Amino acid sequence: MSTIVPTWLWAVFVGIVIVSLFLDFVVLRKQGAHEVSVKEAVNWSLVWVALSVAFMGLLWWAVRDGTGDTALANTKALEFITGYLIEKSLAVDNIFVFLMIFTYFSVPAAYQKRVLMMGIIGAIVLRTVMILVGGWLIAQFHWILYLFGAFLLITGIKMWWAAGQEPDLEDNPALKLLRKVLPVSKNFDGERFFTLENGKRIATPMMLVIALVGLTDVIFAVDSIPAIFAITSDPFIVLSSNIFAILGLRAMYFLLAAMASKFHLLSYGLAVVLVFIGGKMMLIDVIKIPVLLSLGVVIGILAVTMWLSLRTAPRLPQGKDGEPEALN
Repeated sequence: MSTIVPTWLWAVFVGIVIVSLFLDFVVLRKQGAHEVSVKEAVNWSLVWVALSVAFMGLLWWAVRDGTGDTALANTKALEFITGYLIEKSLAVDNIFVFLMIFTYFSVPAAYQKRVLMMGIIGAIVLRTVMILVGGWLIAQFHWILYLFGAFLLITGIKMWWAAGQEPDLEDNPALKLLRKVLPVSKNFDGERFFTLENGKRIATPMMLVIALVGLTDVIFAVDSIPAIFAITSDPFIVLSSNIFAILGLRAMYFLLAAMASKFHLLSYGLAVVLVFIGGKMMLIDVIKIPVLLSLGVVIGILAVTMWLSLRTAPRLPQGKDGEPEALN
């Protein structure tokens, strides 16, 4: 498991992540519990995307300066942006599950920011470990790439069949287990995870929400990490593209939550992306698909899916005056 990026770029990357999380926490504490508006979500999304693009430029310069090979620098930059886009795309399905969890537990919008922030920190730690372990396994056992590819192929097919179906959170085995292990109050107590009820310290619904969000991220990490290894085996690019995509997850959640119904076909597109990446990984020693072509395929699939979603968006029921009724 090796990378061509210099050591100082590792230090810069870690520093950016730490500073970003610190500033995010400062802003979160300063603002307090409040409902995130679409405007605020758009602004923060643009900030995170701009930061990621700037880092891609720094990566290009570091590789170009260290090797003197412009073509290699271009390739590494393309690998980064492709991995970033794939992780962002797969995070969309993750976000829809978060939305389902928040809706099921009736989590007040003002409290959702803290849950997502804690989920992001957990995701960063978890994925760093998984990526480093996965990179080592691939370096030692090349045939694991075929297993990753087959897994993504099967996952994509299963996602296609499950698309459009409403998941039943009530039958979730993890939720049933948590409720058996933890006595849970019926009401929230602000953003607290525990509360006192009849003199006993018991969990609040917020604790169940955090647990399910963490479990969801574990499940989706198993899908997304092998997908990026299909683009590059460089552990730095796999890790950095993954983490930068995660940093903007909270802002993207509030942005997509406001227009989730408009992209009702997106799960089908994500399923096709996984099948494509899985097939690419399984054929890695037979057909070398250029990174630029992979990027174009992923963008094309997502663009077509979003366009079809907008074209076939369900119409709102008409009121007596002929105007669309507001959704609750």
